[in-house]
Amino acid sequence: MADQTETSNTNDTANTGDEGIESPSGFDFRGLTISGVAPAAAPVPTDGGGVKGGRKGGRKSAKSSGKGAKSGGKADKTGKDGKAKAGRSAATPAPAFLGTFPDKPGADGPALFEPMTLRGLTIRNRIWLPPMDTYSAFGRDGRPTPFHYQHYVSRALGGFGMIIAEATAVAPEGRISPCDVGLWDDWQIDAWRWIVEDIKAAGAVAAIQLNHAGRKGSTGCFTTGYEGRTVPPEAGGWPTVAPSAIPFGDYATPRELGVDEIHGLVGAFAAAARRAVAAGFQAIEIHAAHGYLISQFLDPLSNERADEYGNGFEGRIRFLLEVVDAIRGEIPGDMPLLVRVSATDWAAGGWDLDQTVALARILREHGVDLVDVSTGGIVSGVTVPVKPDYQVPFSAQVRRRAEVPVTAVGLITKPKQAERVLLKGKADAVEIGRAALRDPYWPLRAADKLGVPSDRVPYAPQYVRGAY
Repeated sequence: MADQTETSNTNDTANTGDEGIESPSGFDFRGLTISGVAPAAAPVPTDGGGVKGGRKGGRKSAKSSGKGAKSGGKADKTGKDGKAKAGRSAATPAPAFLGTFPDKPGADGPALFEPMTLRGLTIRNRIWLPPMDTYSAFGRDGRPTPFHYQHYVSRALGGFGMIIAEATAVAPEGRISPCDVGLWDDWQIDAWRWIVEDIKAAGAVAAIQLNHAGRKGSTGCFTTGYEGRTVPPEAGGWPTVAPSAIPFGDYATPRELGVDEIHGLVGAFAAAARRAVAAGFQAIEIHAAHGYLISQFLDPLSNERADEYGNGFEGRIRFLLEVVDAIRGEIPGDMPLLVRVSATDWAAGGWDLDQTVALARILREHGVDLVDVSTGGIVSGVTVPVKPDYQVPFSAQVRRRAEVPVTAVGLITKPKQAERVLLKGKADAVEIGRAALRDPYWPLRAADKLGVPSDRVPYAPQYVRGAY
């Protein structure tokens, strides 16, 4: 199904946990027993060593702890008070990674409302709307509709800093459902342009997520029926593709992609990015999470290829790196490029935190400006320990160990809760998902709760009289 990473209400005193990955789960997720999956993959060096395009020279290889909940080992830990524990000299603590903050978060008022700069783009605050599918391209032609205009522009008026438009297919067969939006053809550009123009007119940054669903394509939704199932051809569905002929749960078995087809898909991502620029978007996000095509290549549980696009960590990340390089070559040099990843698939032997950190370091060297950290969606039938902030420790680990800017997402619903994520250095921005579906003006309410001075609150002039 789609990227809907926020659920249910929580109170404002939700426990945010510390940097250990035990915090959200309470158990070592690598120890889960999942029937019918491949044996565990070999450990990956957390420094990404040996991978083409990684950082060069001078880095020592760090050993995987073998405990997904304790990545980095004793020498990598700090206490709650920031003082070094055993394994690191207290006299020489590692410098804090500030990411996109010019100073300590919150030094100049609430961190949520500090501007953020990525390359040549300044975003008015650090409250972002994540990409969430709406299944509302009712013509089944990939073109957004007046619903999308109202949905995105209302949240721009509501004060969000960045609006990331939902998973947008780079090819017709790359849609998650028949009613997904797309940018696989030039005639779709104008359908996006008016939406983008008014998102920007309301003061927000307009970004878009590019995606290919792979084996999770051709699935049902409220507009088509067949929810949770593969849509048959007679109802508008299509055959799916994947790195290997392994189905997701009870979905139809996909066809394994050939190497030439993979090359063609790299070109499709680049062409969609070029169209996004033409439509006026200011940032691009590549969807490499939640079990869609790029994520399927990354994960050893869904990628059993023996060629250059599989057969170990370096091969499994190759498709993503080629997509990153192709898009970076199509968009302006001052345009930010983001990548969304699942930091774990919550399954034994699959994609995990150590591999995510290694990948994040390599992505940074390939011109990626921020990693949007989520989890899951790759393997069906797993148990995910959903609770407030359950994914925040993953973003914190990726940010600290890879030294890349990150976002945090997942049951972040309250202003003070979101503020704490930034103050503790666990992310550079927070994404408010399902809470934003019920409250398009969440940032304006957050500003009131946090005591933001009125001249820093992003009210549209027409709404100032109604300010909190």
